[in-house]
Amino acid sequence: MNSHLRLAVLEDRLAVEAIVTSAYSPYVPRIGREPGPMRDDYGALILQGRVHVLQTEGTVQGVLVLIPEMDTMLLDNVAVAPSEQGLGFGRMLLEFAEQAARNAGFHSIRLYTNEAMTENITLYSRIGYVETHRVEEKGFRRVYMAKSL
Repeated sequence: MNSHLRLAVLEDRLAVEAIVTSAYSPYVPRIGREPGPMRDDYGALILQGRVHVLQTEGTVQGVLVLIPEMDTMLLDNVAVAPSEQGLGFGRMLLEFAEQAARNAGFHSIRLYTNEAMTENITLYSRIGYVETHRVEEKGFRRVYMAKSL
């Protein structure tokens, strides 16, 4: 399969929003409302150069949002189209995020996920992320994690 990552352009916005909606919708009943990524302004994030897309055979199948902070890279969102999950695209996106953080001169990368998304916490722990704290923000119970690079 011919897959590559690239910076998103505005023409990708609808595909990005569709992937985020389809990837996060299953969590709505568990959380009781739309997860934060479903409410983000992807047009603005794309214009800021924060969104990367994974394109396979000409179709956007994955989304990655990276936000450089003062001393670390925030992995703000990672999502793969449900039809393409289990093919290694999530791992590809996560490895790209870590390399992008290194290339930007950071020695760590951090993320947060909803406390109810237990499978995400398990996955991130398995690949080297360590829980740093839990907090309630914007009505969400979030688990913050970080990984040294």
